[in-house]
Amino acid sequence: VVNELRKRPRERMAAMENELVTWEADGIQRWNDASREHSRVLVQSLRGFIDAGRAGEILARHLAESFEPVRIATFDVDALLDYRSRRPEMTFNVNAWTEYDEPFLHLDMLVDAAGVPFLLLHGFEPDLLWERFVRAVKHIVETLDIEAVVGAHGIPMAAPHTRPLTATVHGTRQDLLPDLPSFFATVTVPASAANLLEYRFGQWGLTAINVAVNVPHYLAQASYPQAAQRAIVALGDVVDLDLSPQLLDDAAQRATEEITRQAGESEEIQELVSALEAQYDEFIESREGIVPMDGALPSAEEIGAEFERFLADRGPEPPTLR
Repeated sequence: VVNELRKRPRERMAAMENELVTWEADGIQRWNDASREHSRVLVQSLRGFIDAGRAGEILARHLAESFEPVRIATFDVDALLDYRSRRPEMTFNVNAWTEYDEPFLHLDMLVDAAGVPFLLLHGFEPDLLWERFVRAVKHIVETLDIEAVVGAHGIPMAAPHTRPLTATVHGTRQDLLPDLPSFFATVTVPASAANLLEYRFGQWGLTAINVAVNVPHYLAQASYPQAAQRAIVALGDVVDLDLSPQLLDDAAQRATEEITRQAGESEEIQELVSALEAQYDEFIESREGIVPMDGALPSAEEIGAEFERFLADRGPEPPTLR
C-alpha cells in the first residue's frame, strides 16, 4: 500500500505532462513502420529567445516545405505560451479580421532526400512550464525510441559575412561532437527551453546535441539562409540525414545580393565589414598558431584568450542590415 501511495504523485505528474501532448495514432503507426530499419532522430527548432539570422526558423521551414510532414503529436500551446508577452499577429482588412498567425508546437515525421525518416519538433518556444515541457519531450523520446535529439539556432558573433560561417556544436555526448575547437571558454547567458532540454537530457543520460551558428551580428535581425545551410552541414556531421541544403541556394544568393547592395550604399557598413575582416583574419591566424600540427585541440583558456582579443576592438554598437 505504501508503495502504491508513493507511485501516485509520479503517476499524476506523468498524466499532467501527457496532457500537454495530443497524439495522432495514424502518424505514430506510420513512424513505427517507416523507422524500423533506421536510426531514430528528432530534430528540434523552437522559435524563442535568440535565433540570429533566423537560422533555426529557416531550417524548420525548409524541412517542413521540402519533405512532406506527417503529424505525430501536437503540444497544447495555450498551456505553454504567455500571449501578453509575445502576442501573435492578426491582420485587419477594411472591416474584418482576415488572418491570424496562430501559434503552434508540432511534432511531425518527415523523410529526407535519401529516404530516411526523422522527426521534427518545431514551433513556438514555450514561455511557461519549461520543466513539464522537457519531461514531455523525454516521454516522447522514450515512447518512440528516439536515439538522439538534435537542434540548431543562430547566435550573433563579431564576424564578417565575407568569411566562412563558423558554428559551435555542443551536447551531452562528447564522442559524437565534431573535432572542432570551441569559440568560448565559460560564459553565462539567459536560458532557453532548448538549452534546458539539452541540460536535463545530459542528467538523464540521453543524447541531445545542438548547433549554434555564429552569424555576423549586423545580420542578426535579418533573414540569412546561409546560416541555416551551415546548420544543416553541422548536423550532417552528427547524424546521418540528407537535408538538402542546396535547396536554399537561391534564397542564399538573394540574401547575398541584398547585403552587397546595402553595404555598397553605406560607408559606415563598409568600414565595419573591413574592420571585422581584419579582426577575423588575425584571430584565425593566431588560432592556427596554437593548434598543434597533429590536430590536438587547444585548451579552453587558450581559445578564450584569443577570442577576448578578437572582441577587444568592437567599439560602439554597429549598424544593422535587415
